[in-house]
Amino acid sequence: MTDLPVRIRPEIAALPAYRQGRQAGADAFKLSSNENPFEPLPSVVAAAQAATPFHRYPDASSPRLRARLAERFGVTDDAVHIGAGSVSILYQLAQATAAPGDEILYPWRSFEAYPNLPALTGATAVPVPNAPDAGHDLTAMADAVTDRTRMVIVCSPNNPTGPVVTQAAFDAFLARVPADVLVVLDEAYIEFVTDPAAVRGETVLADGLRNVVVLRTFSKAYGLAGLRVGYAVGHPRILDAARSTGIPLSVTAAAEAAALASLDAEDELLARVATLVARRDALVAALRAAGWDVPDAQGNFVWLPAGERALEVAAAFDAAGLIVRPFAGDGVRISIGEAEALDRVAQVAAPLAP
Repeated sequence: MTDLPVRIRPEIAALPAYRQGRQAGADAFKLSSNENPFEPLPSVVAAAQAATPFHRYPDASSPRLRARLAERFGVTDDAVHIGAGSVSILYQLAQATAAPGDEILYPWRSFEAYPNLPALTGATAVPVPNAPDAGHDLTAMADAVTDRTRMVIVCSPNNPTGPVVTQAAFDAFLARVPADVLVVLDEAYIEFVTDPAAVRGETVLADGLRNVVVLRTFSKAYGLAGLRVGYAVGHPRILDAARSTGIPLSVTAAAEAAALASLDAEDELLARVATLVARRDALVAALRAAGWDVPDAQGNFVWLPAGERALEVAAAFDAAGLIVRPFAGDGVRISIGEAEALDRVAQVAAPLAP
């Protein structure tokens, strides 16, 4: 702290910056960021390239995309909020709900951005350990809610471990959470889910629950990670608060155009998702056959519970030209990428099994 040239909040100065998955060299496969390995569709590229008035600001609310998504969810346009990736909306919701003395509750291990939210708002972090199956312990999460809790995050499927929250478990959880506490259902990987029992934002919102906001993104299944566009669906007044805290004009016209074109080409994109799901399931089977206790995988990634060996295991993959994502002390997340990369993953993982 002594080398800071100005006064910085101590909790911010001590906060590590968000660390994305490491890039891969030309001779390696990048399996560290849960990206879609397929090239963008030509129709999507054309739509983004056509949005060329770079000398003008975009329409701040992305009205065409909001209207399209509102129709899909059966809500009004003001019940949809577009942001530069769903994570930016998550930060907005945290700032809108929590202040010093309040609490933000989240599962752990889960998305690595979650612990940053309390620090940024001055609130107290309340991480709740996952269950033994690497999924959420919703009973413990509900038990941890206090009169200071302002926001609770549920991640389904959970990143980086893979399991979903079931609809029944989510409904029971909501019944125990006070109606004035915001519950964020983070569904960044929902398109990859094949478990029919999994919670779905559409079902939750159809019940008219006023304290739930559903987060989704075009980064993963739709392959627009580099354009940064995500969205939230929920009560308009909650989303108004998020909009008030957001950086204006952060979603570009090209991103909106690409998202709309992706919805137009959804059948083709979801066929690609089905291919990735098949690769995921095959990799899970191979890893389990090799002796790894892989949790249920419902995203576009698999989790190796390597524990204290996480960095060692990741280094072995790195040496084989496979850039994966280690979480020191916990495990290794491997994104579902090219077919030839996944064949190599299985080969490298087998001798590393516990």
